[in-house]
Amino acid sequence: MIIAGLPSFALAHNVAGEASGLASGFAHPMSGLDHVLAMLLVGVFAYQIGGRALWLIPMTFLVMMAIGGALGLEGGMAQPSVELAIALSVVAFGIIALLGLKAPVPVVMGTTAFFAFHHGYAHSAEMPEQSSGLEYAAGFILATALLHSTGILVSLAVDRLSEQGTRFLARCAGTAGVIVGAGLTVGLI
Repeated sequence: MIIAGLPSFALAHNVAGEASGLASGFAHPMSGLDHVLAMLLVGVFAYQIGGRALWLIPMTFLVMMAIGGALGLEGGMAQPSVELAIALSVVAFGIIALLGLKAPVPVVMGTTAFFAFHHGYAHSAEMPEQSSGLEYAAGFILATALLHSTGILVSLAVDRLSEQGTRFLARCAGTAGVIVGAGLTVGLI
């Protein structure tokens, strides 16, 4: 059933006639490469930083995404600026993972919060009309938490096998983020 909700790995957009509520909210972040990469990268770099960042960074993302989602229901922000912020989030999160940056946790939380707000705004701004806002939000928050957890768990699994493997994974994920994010930013993807 979840696979049926994953129409493509282009940009995330709901299509008329899709399931409403929880399922539609869950499918939205899973249906766009920009969202999937950014959220996986949050898990990867939260693991790289470690300590309290392991839960603070993903939690910051979820809270600020929910706030952005609530405000997105009201509209008002220009959609091109939201899409640009999402594309830049993939670049920024890719750079953090690629370079293994260990900035102070509050700095990374602030960066994460800024981009998470825009992801949430985009999710709710594209909510199908027939969907319940609360159910839809629960769906995209659940999907995001799952993607963050996947980034953390894959990093943990690779780390158990080899510390060098973890750096390789982070570099690959970071490079993919930078390339895809840059392509989205300039309109090539």
